[in-house]
Amino acid sequence: MRSPVNCPAEGCFDNAAESRQQTVMKILIPCEPGLQERRVAMLPSQLARLKQLTGATIQVQSGAGRWLGLSDRDYQAAGAEVSDEIETLWREADLVLSIGPWSSEAFTPLGWLKAGACLIGLLDPWSQTASLDRLAAQGVSALSLELIPRISRAQAMDVLSSQASIIGYRSVLLGATALGRYLPMLTTAAGTIPPAKVIVLGAGVAGLQAIATARRLGAVVSAFDVRQSAAEEVQSLGAKFVEVDLSESAEAGGGYAKQLNEDSMARLRAGLLPHLQQADLIVTTAQVPGKPAPYLISATMVAQLQPGTVIVDAAAERGGNCELTSPGRDVDIDGVKVLGPTAIAAGLPHDASFLFGRNLLALLPLICHEGQLQLPLEDEIIAGCCVVTAGARRFPPQPKPMPVPEAV
Repeated sequence: MRSPVNCPAEGCFDNAAESRQQTVMKILIPCEPGLQERRVAMLPSQLARLKQLTGATIQVQSGAGRWLGLSDRDYQAAGAEVSDEIETLWREADLVLSIGPWSSEAFTPLGWLKAGACLIGLLDPWSQTASLDRLAAQGVSALSLELIPRISRAQAMDVLSSQASIIGYRSVLLGATALGRYLPMLTTAAGTIPPAKVIVLGAGVAGLQAIATARRLGAVVSAFDVRQSAAEEVQSLGAKFVEVDLSESAEAGGGYAKQLNEDSMARLRAGLLPHLQQADLIVTTAQVPGKPAPYLISATMVAQLQPGTVIVDAAAERGGNCELTSPGRDVDIDGVKVLGPTAIAAGLPHDASFLFGRNLLALLPLICHEGQLQLPLEDEIIAGCCVVTAGARRFPPQPKPMPVPEAV
């Protein structure tokens, strides 16, 4: 394990200590892994601010912005160096800004990162522990943006919220397209079409955006969340909050919900069924950080829904909120369509990338100082999202040892 070097503050790791002869830090914006990933970590319009904050040389892998309609010339005009020499780019990088995650199972450029470099992105530390071990062994540090604390000072850095807003918006559009009927009430010479009924399960950022989008499209909207505190936010958007009597509180720290016991889940499903049976479109967004998405809709419940009902499971990547969800596929169960979209935010790549880049620009001043990279672990934001410091894995956090009672 590397030792912390002398820094302005105790507990601060200086990742650039091993490369002091390098006068200018190099930041890499790579092409993203995954066939569905269309986002990029930073847009050309944001590079001037990135250079101002860091004083770094900005390097971009050729083709990084192709899915957004951005050419290599766009990045070059913004002051970046563009290259298709992938191995050289990764070996020279001091800081990599990426969407991610990067798996260690298949070919990955993680092995090219030099000791003292830092990787920032959505690293999925719960399932990508092998990647974290690999980075630690190489002396590389990593910040996982999913773990940024939800505190007021970190709101501008909250990548999960910025991307969840897009997920909620697109989920309703996907459902509206699959529904085969109007969402708003429509009065025509041939008669009046009543508005569609939409129910949203989960009233976090994605759920609230789904509610707002369905309302703007003219649907009659109701919503449910296991957190009773979400009722006011749901009602403020003009939706009805669905009440279900649970046997326990589902409130968890940081604005998240916790997993419920089996008795509470049975009560929840029974309480939701009558509301789901009246819905035309069901959008599910419920997730618990680091755990499989909770099953809110069982196969038995799906069999009792009206034919023509559409379920959009925005939690499909984590297994889904519906028992019959097939991630990445749309399935039809006796006339009920269950959509399991994945990489939803990547389907709106320009705005998703813009927001992601803004989140990064808010975070970087905490770790970039006078052209050098330092990780101030005494800062609760960095301490919360730092999953690897050069030479040691920090995730999952180890429990603090209990004090040994003094002998009487």
